Order: sequence, then structure tokens, then C-alpha cells
Amino acid sequence: MFRLFLLLTAMSVTLSGGSVAQAKHSPTSGVTPDFRDLNRNLQLDPYEDRRLTPDQRADDLVQRMTLEEKVGAMMHGTLPGRSGFAGISREGYDHGLAAQLIRQGNITSFLTRVELTPARMAEENNAIQRIAAEGRLGIPVTISTDPRNHFQAMAGASVAAKGFSQWPEPLGFGAIGDAELVRRFGGLVAVEYRAVGIHMALSPQADLATEPRWSRATGTFGSDPRSVSRLAGAYVEGFQGSRKGVTSKGVATVVKHWVGYGAQPEGFDAHNYYGRVAKLDRQSFTQHIAAFHGAFAARSAGIMPGYPIIEGVKFGEAHSEPVGAGYNRNLIQGLLRDTQRYRGLIVSDWAITNDCLEVCRNPTAESPQSPMAIAMPWGVEALSREERFAKAVAAGIDQFGGVDDPAPLLAAVRTGRVSESRLDASVRRIMVLKFQLGLFDHPYVDPAHAATMVGAEATQAEADAAQRAAAVLLRNDAGLLPLNAPGTRVWLYGVNEAAARAVGLTVVTAPQDADLAIVRAGTPFETLNPHHFFGSRQHEGRLDYRDGDAAYEALKQASRHAPTLFAVDMDRPAILSNIQDKARGIIALFGASDAALLDLVVGKAEPRGRLPFELPGSMAAVEGQDPARPDDSEAPLYGRGAGLTY
Repeated sequence: MFRLFLLLTAMSVTLSGGSVAQAKHSPTSGVTPDFRDLNRNLQLDPYEDRRLTPDQRADDLVQRMTLEEKVGAMMHGTLPGRSGFAGISREGYDHGLAAQLIRQGNITSFLTRVELTPARMAEENNAIQRIAAEGRLGIPVTISTDPRNHFQAMAGASVAAKGFSQWPEPLGFGAIGDAELVRRFGGLVAVEYRAVGIHMALSPQADLATEPRWSRATGTFGSDPRSVSRLAGAYVEGFQGSRKGVTSKGVATVVKHWVGYGAQPEGFDAHNYYGRVAKLDRQSFTQHIAAFHGAFAARSAGIMPGYPIIEGVKFGEAHSEPVGAGYNRNLIQGLLRDTQRYRGLIVSDWAITNDCLEVCRNPTAESPQSPMAIAMPWGVEALSREERFAKAVAAGIDQFGGVDDPAPLLAAVRTGRVSESRLDASVRRIMVLKFQLGLFDHPYVDPAHAATMVGAEATQAEADAAQRAAAVLLRNDAGLLPLNAPGTRVWLYGVNEAAARAVGLTVVTAPQDADLAIVRAGTPFETLNPHHFFGSRQHEGRLDYRDGDAAYEALKQASRHAPTLFAVDMDRPAILSNIQDKARGIIALFGASDAALLDLVVGKAEPRGRLPFELPGSMAAVEGQDPARPDDSEAPLYGRGAGLTY
């Protein structure tokens, strides 16, 4: 039914369709905006009025919210998928379970891990927004994602680039070193994300890749604090759409991991119980902090503290509390808020409030760690969940990643461990960001637009050029590359034959028949902790090639018969000492297709990259370096910045 209401501000409102209205204001305002009647009370309330600032609208909304709604807003869950685990699904969301989390849990922020075509993803995200629109206040859902525009895909860190443009890894951008290219990448990917209904990027990593064995190095921009700071700032600016903060068409960034995450002894990652400690000293800690300065200057919407306990650092006269960063008040409230004057949203990393039971600490072949047993409550294992929530809030956490049960935080408020006024401060930040992103006014997307915009040919062409530019040419004896003879006979290992033929090469089946052998290999690794969920998936251990390694055996075989090019995919700094005498050419790749590699081989493209970290000369040198200090191994084979051109 249409009804006419006279508002105090001398405006009349005609309602249409229940949730969208036209407000006709007094002649003095000269404004006639559309608005969504989010709470369906047939009035234009301040939080619905797009003429007001995000801060004004958030102030009005927060005072309307119940305690349960505030607590729910401080959860950042994972959208449940149909089939799969931990939200990973190629079928879409479980709408029924999502509705329970939104309507009963009052959760309005979620990570998406589905792998769908762009149009299907847009449809699924619209379905989530329709569920949210039925809530008491109609608060829209903020949908976030781990990186999904690169080559590496690993649960809990990144997503396959299905349908999205595919670019080099962040390490590749570190190799190119071009802030304007990173800014351009951010802007193009932000368009893709918003087209499918994604509003927040849980990236970039401003971590320093200081420990060569660390499995998360590929998500960083390298080991140099100044370069990382500059490129992370460009990334934030590109995604958010402005150097002054996020815009209504941009994507909010959550820069991670505050701070010192890369300084993991032996490279063991803090997702795992055995990797829960990072060790630094005052000087190295200062370098890890400096890597975040560019992101702060670009006003990143969010910051994510890391998992590890930081050892070896003092705050004043006291050593850092031996708790994970999400619980460390010195790191968050003291260093981040007070010293760095950061005013944005602070989102915890996933699952820090879960219980780490025996199968989490000491899994076995008979009882391996499952997704249900993932937990990272480092240093607070003895606390109850309610106490963990209270401690994290006191430390400065605004939102809890990977949590879809608000009950422990609600209990902490009701028992007096957390005040409602403290909740208000966090909820206000969460809601201000939603208003800045325009979600209250435009929560839905057009699937047809997503189908044409995401992974567009022009965008992928720029991504392809970046893949090629990121390559680092380390060796090119006697001008081995580029090949100038069409029809050159090549023997291939680890390279697609069809891609070689597409650039005019003739593929042979034996190296003795080849003019050139091309061996493509990954950086060596070991699976040292196969029963831990993340340990079984992460690359740990050695970085050197040894007898028995399939790619190394292929290199030895090929080099006995033909000049050989060794192309190595570097997710960590590979040790190439025993490659040098066998390969006349060496190229390091940081996220590149076979087509990209072969374009470099035949000279259709030129490598422009420089190493974003040093390459140690031996495992003994790796074991002797300080995991917190960049590029400090003894007698590195190649220094950071090394690279040749044609």
C-alpha cells in the first residue's frame, strides 16, 4: 500500500516496492535522492540518507543496534559453501546456513572462497545480499576474498583465478618494481571484484620475506622494506580508488600481517603450532614496521595482525607479551594505534579464538589435523573462549576473522569483561566502512556485467605483459636467448608442447636431437610436517636441488646433449649453485604461463625483472642467517636486484 508521510524536515516520501523510496525534499534543499527503506518503517532515517556523511550515518545506525547486532557485526565469518570444506565450493553457497548466520547470528561480514564463473558468483553474492536485506535494519553484507588473481592457490591463503584475470604473484610485482603498474593492477582487479559483489581484499602482504625457507614469501613484494612499503602503498591506492582512503567504487584493503610475520625460524609458518613463534630484535623489528608505512600513507581501510608470538622485542622496559599478535595490546593499541596513529579497521586473522586440541598440536598419520581442528590461539591456549575474545578486544581487535559464533563475545559483555561502549567503537568503524563502500545504497550487482567485465581480454593482455616483465634473466651465456631461428628444435621438460609449437618451435622427443633444451622446475621443498593441515600443503625445508629430484635429473640429462635453459618458478629463493655448471641460461619466474615463458625464449617479450630477494649460495648459508634480517646470508650466489636484459 502507498502511504504519504510528512517528515520533520518538511520532506514528503512516496514509497514504492517497500524497500526503495523517493524522497522529495523542501525547495530549499534542491535534492531529490532515491533511498532504500532498509528498516521498512516508511521513513527516511538518517542512516538511510545518502546526503549525510558515512560518519553521520554510522552514528545513527550504531545507536539503533541491539547488543546482539553489535556483537554479530564484530564477527567476520566464512560464507558456507555447498559441498567442499571451509567455504571452498564450486557449486555456490549454502543459502540456508548463510541465512542462519545472518539472521540469527547477526553477522554481516564474510569471506568468500567459492570458485565460480563471474556471472554465477555475482548471482550468489546477490542472493546473500537479499538475505541480509530482510534483517531488522537491513544491514548489507561486506564480502571479502583472499587473493584470486595469481597462480598460487592454497586454502587459507589464496584462491584459484577462475574467470578472473591472472597476474604475476606479488613477488613478481616486486621483481618489476613499478609502483604505477601495481596501482594499475589494483584498479583493474578492483573493478573485477566489485562486478561480482566482492568489497574487501584481504591483501596485500606487507610482510618482509626475510627467512628464505618461509612458505608465505610468494605473497610478499620481497625483502627490502622501502620497496615493499612503496608497492604496498600503490596496491592499496589502486584497489581503494584513492590515496585518501576507500571510495564507493573501490575495494577496501586489509593489509597484513602486523608485524614481523616473515621472521619465522626455519621458515615454519605460524598457521601451525610448531611455527607459532617469530624472533626479531629491535633493529630488525624496525625494518618490518617500515614495510607498512606506504600502506598507512595510502589509508588502508584495514590491517590484519599476524599469528605469531613475537619474541626478542621490547616495549619500553618490558618484553613483548608472549601471545599471538591478535592478543598483544602493545602491538595493536600501543604500536599500531598510538605510535603509527592508525585509525582504520583491525581484523584478526582467522581462527585465533579456537581451541588448539591435541590433534592441532600433535597430529599423527592415524589422526591428522582436519579443517575442523584448525586453531591459532598462540599464547592464550589456557584461556576460555570468552576470555580470549575479551583479551583480543582489549588489545584492539575490531573484528574476528573466521568466527561465526558470537556467543563468547556476547557472554564477555554480559559478564562485564567487555563494555558495550568498547563494542560501539569497533562497530562504528565496521559500519563507516560499509557506508564508504556504498553498500547501504547499492548492494546488488549485475551478473551480465560481471560476465563481460571480469577477466576481460584487454585486462588479461595487461596481466600477460606483466607476467613476462616480471621474469628475471640470471644467466645468458653466449647470447643463448632470445632464439632467432624459427623452427628451432627444442626438448621440453615441464613445459607444454602446444605452447612451444604456437611460437614456431619444433618439439623433439630426445635431448640429443635438440638445438635447445628447456627445463622448467619449481623451487625445491620438503613436506616436513605432513599431518598438520597447513604443514601438509606448505613448502618447507630445503631450497637446493639434489640428486633424485626429477627436474634436476632432467637438467643433468639434457645438459649432456644440448645447450639448456633452466626456468625456475620461485615461490621461495631457490639455491642455484649446482645449476650454474649445467644451464647456459637461467630465468626466474614469479607467476607466469608457459606461453609467457616461451615468448621470452623466442624474443616476443623481454624479461625486465630484478630479484626481489637474494639467492643464497648454500643451505649452510641459509641455516646461518638471521630469519628476521633481509638478505643477510653469507656469500649469496645472486644479490637482491640481480638481473640481465637482452
